[in-house]
Amino acid sequence: MIVRQLGRVDFRPTIDAMRAFTAARDAATPDEFWVLEHPPVYTVGQAGRAAHFPRTSSIPVEHTDRGGQITYHGPGQAVVYLLVDLSRRGLTVRELVRRVEAGVIGLLAVHGVVADRRAGAPGVYVDGAKIAALGLRVRHGRSYHGVALNVDMDLAPYTDIDPCGFPGLAVTQLADLGIRLTPTEAGLALAEAISSQLAHERTSRTNMAGKTEPTPG
Repeated sequence: MIVRQLGRVDFRPTIDAMRAFTAARDAATPDEFWVLEHPPVYTVGQAGRAAHFPRTSSIPVEHTDRGGQITYHGPGQAVVYLLVDLSRRGLTVRELVRRVEAGVIGLLAVHGVVADRRAGAPGVYVDGAKIAALGLRVRHGRSYHGVALNVDMDLAPYTDIDPCGFPGLAVTQLADLGIRLTPTEAGLALAEAISSQLAHERTSRTNMAGKTEPTPG
């Protein structure tokens, strides 16, 4: 697994770069995680409905090809884009989502915060407030887009939308839970947690098949 730190980068060129990477990769291409922040932007997935869009904000809205509805990205949020060959790892999309959610839940648990999933609403929640949003695109068995973890950011832009299509959905962040990490620190820790989940998935599948255990990674 290759982890790349990209810093703060614009949304549209980054999505174009992920699409290009996914189109060009082959069976031998290592998986990559891209850890970054975006300038303020609302992004709308393929299920997006205008009823959930910004009411008054001047923040730009970008339509994209991930799943899901509308969410917000901005400084102080750790984004981890997941360029993963699901076919090579023997993963379904649903299994990848669960592994990513487990990575977020595990990272929070290290800091003493209990988090959970919500049926029918991918992501991770703390006391009913969403702290991590997840949206993926899979093409020819390979994923891009990923997960966004709120770290220490201005949450006000969420109030102008229905986050992930849920009117009134509360959101929270690490800083409000007493977890003092920078977005880069949180993004790298999350990348490591998700990578561990994917390695665990490979080991579990291998053991169940009764074959020699591979080296995780």
